[in-house]
Amino acid sequence: MLGLDKFDLEEIGTALQDQTDFEYFHLVDPRTGEMGFWTTDGGIDGEHPVDLDELDLIAIEPLPSYVWYRDMADFAEGIGDERARRRLARAIQGKGAFRRFKDELYEEHPKLLPAWHAFSDVRARRRAVEWLADKALVDRDAAAGFAAELPDPDLP
Repeated sequence: MLGLDKFDLEEIGTALQDQTDFEYFHLVDPRTGEMGFWTTDGGIDGEHPVDLDELDLIAIEPLPSYVWYRDMADFAEGIGDERARRRLARAIQGKGAFRRFKDELYEEHPKLLPAWHAFSDVRARRRAVEWLADKALVDRDAAAGFAAELPDPDLP
């Protein structure tokens, strides 16, 4: 088992959010913590297709979108500015919630962007560590300690 410092938590968090396609996967080497990338038509080197099951690497399958939707809802609920809170909450209703939330933040509330990035980064890093613990790549107690020391940041 490797220590948390051997893994790129930001990259794992990004891979867990990647909802675009199942024609590729982000990979992690359980022996070293190194990250890789696999595609159906290019394998891991971009030239030689290989079956994912033949690799000694672990595929990082994205978490369901409702996990990341919850982050937007929690962020919107935690904002102190009532007008911004209402507009962000309304933006995430129905189909297209992710795009509307982003548009609302960037176009109408750009001062909230640093808070949103800090909030979503903390959540992604905690999920990355939880994923590593679930895959038995890091010690579960170390993962719990990490999560306890990384609470959600205060919101404006």
